Amino acid sequence: MSRLKAALAAGVMVAGLALTATTASAEVACNRMGECWHVHEHIAYPGELGVVWHPDNWHHRHMHWRQDRFDHGYYRNGAWVAF
Repeated sequence: MSRLKAALAAGVMVAGLALTATTASAEVACNRMGECWHVHEHIAYPGELGVVWHPDNWHHRHMHWRQDRFDHGYYRNGAWVAF
């Protein structure tokens, strides 16, 4: 009976880890001014920026690519605006 309890406890722990694990993802965010940067979280941006989302492997040669950032914010006229 103790082996059954141990196996059950192990199964519960594995299921708990699976529920808390997140996959690393990245996307490309572009504002209406054509500035694009990679983001690691899908956050809400102010509507007036016109931010659109693209898959990580998206690329468009007519966009202005900016430095990837790991903090929260957005680019406006080439400058990073943190929030």
